[in-house]
Amino acid sequence: MNSIHDITVKDRKGVAVPLKLYANEVVLIVNTATKSSFTPQYADLQALYKKYHAQGFEVLDFPSNQPTKSCPGTDEMVHQFCKDTYGTEFPRFKKVKVNGNEADTLYKYLTEKQPGEITEDFTKFLVNKIGKVVARFGASTPMSEIEEKITALLA
Repeated sequence: MNSIHDITVKDRKGVAVPLKLYANEVVLIVNTATKSSFTPQYADLQALYKKYHAQGFEVLDFPSNQPTKSCPGTDEMVHQFCKDTYGTEFPRFKKVKVNGNEADTLYKYLTEKQPGEITEDFTKFLVNKIGKVVARFGASTPMSEIEEKITALLA
């Protein structure tokens, strides 16, 4: 695989989505959880999405019960919670595993390009317009720092 554009994932209803649909866009991929201490970051992610989406920015939300078992419920329950609580509009995909042998292909690729096991919810991977992973951010990284990198890639 040369980029995330070579990978196909499943949306929350199980429909295959080739990530090449996001070619020529700057993408922030996030492993999320609804019962995490970092769950309020959904509001910050939505704000970034709203501010930069028209300029070619996407947030791709991959709920996961790893690493903290903080994402109970079905894909639809997670989606409804995020819409109702945080007004999220960005794409949300099927729950995935982010670590271990059963990790989703996308997360195997992401952690190959930006090495290290994912140890917290809301770990973020920034991908440039040609599908290359250019940065990884922990859950505690200030959103302003992430936004700075996003705007540089959009320029």
